[in-house]
Amino acid sequence: MQNFSLLDLSPIPEGKSAADALAATVDLARAAERFGYHRFWLAEHHNMPGIASAATAVVIGQVANATQRIRVGAGGIMLPNHAPLVIAEQFGTLATLFPNRIDLGLGRAPGSDMATARALRRHMAPEDSFPADVQELIGYLGDVSDTAPVRAIPGAGTHVPVWILGSSLYGAQLAAYLGLPFAFASHFAPAMLQEALEIYRHSFRPSQHLQQPYVMIAAGVCAAETDAKAAYLRSSQLLSFARLRTGRPGKLPAPTHDLDQIPPPVMAQVQAALSLSATGSAQTVKARLAAILATHQPDELIVTGMIHDHAARIRSFAIAAEVLCSLRDKMAA
Repeated sequence: MQNFSLLDLSPIPEGKSAADALAATVDLARAAERFGYHRFWLAEHHNMPGIASAATAVVIGQVANATQRIRVGAGGIMLPNHAPLVIAEQFGTLATLFPNRIDLGLGRAPGSDMATARALRRHMAPEDSFPADVQELIGYLGDVSDTAPVRAIPGAGTHVPVWILGSSLYGAQLAAYLGLPFAFASHFAPAMLQEALEIYRHSFRPSQHLQQPYVMIAAGVCAAETDAKAAYLRSSQLLSFARLRTGRPGKLPAPTHDLDQIPPPVMAQVQAALSLSATGSAQTVKARLAAILATHQPDELIVTGMIHDHAARIRSFAIAAEVLCSLRDKMAA
């Protein structure tokens, strides 16, 4: 592991507003920079009552403006929702305002339900244009002739680093074919992680963007002073995910000792989806993250976690940073 990073979904806790969530995101980014995280990524979700990062590029700008060194980016932008030129202009503008600090992760999923996807797109094309759209977008961000009929301004010549995101084998194959870095959404869909990594690493073709495969995997983290406190704090995310799975999305619930309200079959699904995670004290989290790193050998680990109390969330990522820093130093020794 060369670096460790942080993915924030800008959760809206029960009793709080979207404005509170966005202010907390900016505060968390400042803290992440102090703690030594390499990147701070935000994700595009729409029509989600508990997530405030729908206008992802706008939030990235706020975070980048509030920090000084940490890389800030999208993990990711759901490209089928957008024209490639628009995203090139948005991230080209961000890269112009914040040079050498902006990342662009691209996903193929809608990041919403189909009704919302239809509201986002003027035309729902039946064919899969994602590979062509990715290459079109990269072209806008590259060195473009002044005589080109269409240019991203700002955008052309910024060479914003583009990542392919995925939770299946498709993204791994595309990232390998295009010679791009690959990030796997194992924090909520770990089932195909190992197979995807093998495909990406074995099929990778060097490109002008990247000479060697570079893979980042995501893991959930909920850390506290004791295992019991961490388990209590994590109950918010378990309950939130269970409600999402049963068609009742909402704001991030307060923690509870009563998880029996989740039907056993649903809890089994939630536990499986969120299984690539570490919950507990610093010692417990360290052992679990060390096992994840040893098994999957990522070049980078990005951690995420939704905790109802903002101060507890800051503390959780502080503990995780201390743990990951020590693990990285041990690997480098």
